[in-house]
Amino acid sequence: MINGALWVLGCQLVGEVVVRWLGLPVPGPVLGMVLLFGVLSVRRPGPQSGTLRVADGLLRHLQLLFVPVTVGIMVHAGTIRQEWLPVTGGLVLSWTAGLATVAGLATLLVRRRGTSGETAPGDAS
Repeated sequence: MINGALWVLGCQLVGEVVVRWLGLPVPGPVLGMVLLFGVLSVRRPGPQSGTLRVADGLLRHLQLLFVPVTVGIMVHAGTIRQEWLPVTGGLVLSWTAGLATVAGLATLLVRRRGTSGETAPGDAS
């Protein structure tokens, strides 16, 4: 499990170093997660992999990661109140973009599944 935690933190560190070194406009942990995805795609860990156990542990306590965001919103409530229109516009735009992306991917995957002749589990046909 320690090996898995080192992989996760190592990829995050490499992502952070690369972003700062190249001056990329992307958060370091995001690049680190892309790197971790690539590493896991190549390594193909088994179900008892330390990396997957660490990821499961993080997901089990995901609600704790929202505490800093909530505190930040409470601290900056005055600024958010003054700038409510751009904040609301950004939220609506990002929500719409996310919804359109999920709808497009779902449509694409349903079409792909339909052309292969497979049916979903539980389908009566």
